[in-house]
Amino acid sequence: MTSERISAHAAGTWKLGDTTVGRVGFGTMRLTGDAAFHLGRPSDRDRSIAVLRKAVDLGVDHIDTAAFYFSSLRSANELLNSALAPYPDDLLIAAKVGPVRHRSGEWGTSARPEELRGHVEENLRQLGRDHLDLVYLRRMGQDSIAEHFGALAELRQAGLVRHLGISAVESRHLAEAQAIAPVVGVQNRYGLGHRSPGTEDLLRLCGEQGIAFVPFYAIAGDSGPRGATAAHDTAVLAAARAHEASPAQIRLAWTLAQGPHVLAIPGTGDPEHLTENVAAGSLRLTAGELDRLNEAHGRAG
Repeated sequence: MTSERISAHAAGTWKLGDTTVGRVGFGTMRLTGDAAFHLGRPSDRDRSIAVLRKAVDLGVDHIDTAAFYFSSLRSANELLNSALAPYPDDLLIAAKVGPVRHRSGEWGTSARPEELRGHVEENLRQLGRDHLDLVYLRRMGQDSIAEHFGALAELRQAGLVRHLGISAVESRHLAEAQAIAPVVGVQNRYGLGHRSPGTEDLLRLCGEQGIAFVPFYAIAGDSGPRGATAAHDTAVLAAARAHEASPAQIRLAWTLAQGPHVLAIPGTGDPEHLTENVAAGSLRLTAGELDRLNEAHGRAG
């Protein structure tokens, strides 16, 4: 399959707020180094910029980022700005706020509600924009998100943010947020072999309500921020052989098969891996393969 025949819309589209996007997007976490945050070596800047431009060439119109995505030399938002500004009119950029990460790379305590405006403005400054298309509140373990989400709802009213989402949450937090302002997307850790009953419930609930479910670490497995897992169930390997695909592509295809409201945002700093990830959107697993993969997923966690 050549890159000219690959499209991020091959898996279909979904509406995030008032914008229709392809179900295969791109996450910028891995652009800054060979592992996320401060866990690896900084990336080659020109290569990372080339990856972003290639993503857009392949039809990616949904990019997920955050001001706290940086390594010792690279900032994901700065790379985005350098590669794509002035941004295409049909490109939706989503950012996350809530976590505090110091310039040293160390994590701090969660932002207080009154500090979230500064988080939004920092993303705007780095991206070179006057508004953010979508902002997710990343819950940092607090029992209630009402105050934090309410602060973001005020920024939405002020025009700094167009749409709101929530991340790392339970079903009760979705209801709590919806009582304050509309929620167009939910981001939780989710992928083949990484099970959480609460997230499974949230996935179903989002589907019932027409809310985008945008999992992170969909192909990482237990590796998390360090990248794609190398530990694959026999069902994954068998499907990969049958489709002449990589295990990561099978994992992405399985994720997308969980519902038309599920959007993938795999990240990479490798142009070849980017092409593979986008191509996974056109992969269709058989009913038997899905059954076997679902069984493997059910045994996890």
